[in-house]
Amino acid sequence: MKQLSVDHLTGIVDLSTQDIELILETAQRFKEVINRPIKKVPSLRDITIANVFFENSTRTKLSFELAQKRLSADIVNFSASNSSLKKGETLVDTINNILAMKVDMVVLRHPNPGAAKFLSEKVNAKVINAGDGTHEHPTQALLDAFSIQEKLGSIKGKKVVIVGDILHSRVALSNIYCLQKLGAEVMVCGPSTLIPKYIDQLGVKVSHNLRTALEWCDVANMLRIQLERQDGAYFPTLREYAMQFGLDKNMLDSLSKEIVIMHPGPINRGVEISSDVADSKQSIILDQVENGVAIRMAVIYLLAGRIER
Repeated sequence: MKQLSVDHLTGIVDLSTQDIELILETAQRFKEVINRPIKKVPSLRDITIANVFFENSTRTKLSFELAQKRLSADIVNFSASNSSLKKGETLVDTINNILAMKVDMVVLRHPNPGAAKFLSEKVNAKVINAGDGTHEHPTQALLDAFSIQEKLGSIKGKKVVIVGDILHSRVALSNIYCLQKLGAEVMVCGPSTLIPKYIDQLGVKVSHNLRTALEWCDVANMLRIQLERQDGAYFPTLREYAMQFGLDKNMLDSLSKEIVIMHPGPINRGVEISSDVADSKQSIILDQVENGVAIRMAVIYLLAGRIER
């Protein structure tokens, strides 16, 4: 059996192109499983996984839980809102206490960039990053790549624009790394205040005009404005943002070609994307949600293969 070259999934930046292709290939097989009448496989009956979320999450947590259940793993859910961390316990102590109960793998969401990487170096368990601050969200980038490949046949040579709050988005950074490793061209588009200064170093194109960006691309990934991460006013009002960078059906229909629309969710309907675009035949938003379970099954399964017994 082919194996990943890494022991943890802390970021796309650590994966080789072969690793990414192996995950996508494995996810394809698992997607067939979850579309059968009996959606479970006994692959990980001997594995226990802790979902440790220090930030609120509905879709990602649900997706990971479903993936784990489909693989027949045992699950422990840990919510940080009522945890011992409030009493002064460190992250490593908290996780080690969970691991003392014979847990093999930790799925971690944390507000601090680098938390998953830090943890992977300190504890004796496989660590999957389910989002660390404004840094990376690797499984989201993998499911986005999988969804593009499924829709367009391949990613190599395709043009993908990521629109919106690039500065505060962990989805954007992971997507840039992932798409470039798979041979796509990437552009970011948004107000100059929401485009990070370091963007030039990532080898992506930059546009501040939505129509120009949409005419250029094959796929548009519309990001949510992360108001909860913003510590100042990056644009005058949401209404003004929506007028300049929001995608509605009129603009979509007026383009010279048909493009694919994506969104990592949750959607602010009427801000970055209108309802008739989100629900249009060009949108693959619900496919992304379905593919998230298959991708997370693939990642968990492949990392479990590296657990020493």
